[in-house]
Amino acid sequence: MSVGEEVRSEQGRPQQSLGTAAARNLATTTKSAPQMQEISSRWLLRTLPWVNVQGGTYRVNRRLTYAVGDGRVTFVKTGDRVEVIPAELGELPPLRSYEDEEVLTELARRCQQREFAPGDVITSFGSQADEVYLLAHGKVEKIGTGPYGDDAVLGVLADGAYFGDQALLDPDAIWEFTARAVTACTVLVLPRNDVEQVAERTDTLREHLEEQRSIPEQSTNKYGEKEIALAAGHSGEPDIPHTFVDYEARPREYELSVAQTVLRIHSRVADLYNQPMNQTEHQLRLTVEALKERQEHELVNNREFGLLHNCEYDQRLQPHDGVPSPDDLDELISRRRGTKLLLAHPRAISAIGRELNKRGLVPETIDVGGNRIPTWRGVPIYPCNKIPVTEARTTSIIAMRTGEAEQGVIGLQQIGIPDEIEPSLSVRFMGINEQAIIKYLVTAYYSAAVLVPDALGVLENVEIGRWR
Repeated sequence: MSVGEEVRSEQGRPQQSLGTAAARNLATTTKSAPQMQEISSRWLLRTLPWVNVQGGTYRVNRRLTYAVGDGRVTFVKTGDRVEVIPAELGELPPLRSYEDEEVLTELARRCQQREFAPGDVITSFGSQADEVYLLAHGKVEKIGTGPYGDDAVLGVLADGAYFGDQALLDPDAIWEFTARAVTACTVLVLPRNDVEQVAERTDTLREHLEEQRSIPEQSTNKYGEKEIALAAGHSGEPDIPHTFVDYEARPREYELSVAQTVLRIHSRVADLYNQPMNQTEHQLRLTVEALKERQEHELVNNREFGLLHNCEYDQRLQPHDGVPSPDDLDELISRRRGTKLLLAHPRAISAIGRELNKRGLVPETIDVGGNRIPTWRGVPIYPCNKIPVTEARTTSIIAMRTGEAEQGVIGLQQIGIPDEIEPSLSVRFMGINEQAIIKYLVTAYYSAAVLVPDALGVLENVEIGRWR
């Protein structure tokens, strides 16, 4: 402004005092610490009991069980043609551990594709079971006879499920339930006659099926574990049975997984711009927060040890009406003793609330660290935004029993690693390069283990977009 010019206010009048824009040059600005939208509540990391692992590996020893290979079948879709991946036939109990790719490919080629409309009966109770059904897409109800002669829904099957596998081992098997399509279903059917034809000219398949037939049913309990012979209620001097507890010869081992990044900070920034906030400290703080978010994501979604991929098939449930009803939550909780917690996406918790409102139910809440957490039957329902929501607006709800003492789900970590700032999390100085950039290696080691199969259950394909 030249000499003699008057400073005028916005209203055109001469300015009578110092303006705020100029005054700010002499003022000290109050600043917040760097904020981050990615930070979530991370209830899974907070509620999971963590076990210290020496040597980076945790071995889960169990009783010997014959109920292995009981999983879900994967398909390939080309246009309207659906085919089963040959190796996936090894998920059928009669074909478990069978690895002859040529034979499995021949069996996969003999699968016949069939389509069923909603309401169609796929199998009938009491009829001869001579086919194996592989459910590629859709939802099927298993219907049996109730105690008073009425129909009772025994369970719901969805994509990847199978039924009728007993037909491959028992030529006299009959259907113990009626299978009815709830939605339009695409099913692959493998006839027993085709399997027998392949077995007649393939020694390995014939011997494998004979070996499976030789496993006596009475030698296992309802969980598939080798029976422990006991005597009870006897009198006199009868012979007491002899027994021993057999273990799995090849128990599963969980190796600690890793999440890492290299944080780079220019030395000029670290030297000159550390007041009033330490730049290195806040760079590390936000990096560690992102690392923990990734850690929780891996604990839920990792294919090797993630909760969603390590749940046994018989612990996976389907909602009867698509939405997460109180009945579905009851069935999920009842599958295990002492369910400790439920994990659900926030949108799934909202859907649970809508279903409870429809029935006039109000869930109880508990206080956890100053947060009001909804419960069902006394089991807290923690939000977890790492559980995926599909484009079709379906998601999953996880139920867990936790802790080593309860044979539940545990988190794995190793305490005491070099340059540790938190248990199993380290920040290691990597030096300064020729561009004067300081580097830090930020590392987190972690994993999760399911000690017994019924410690973990999942309610799958939960619809969260239905409002009526």
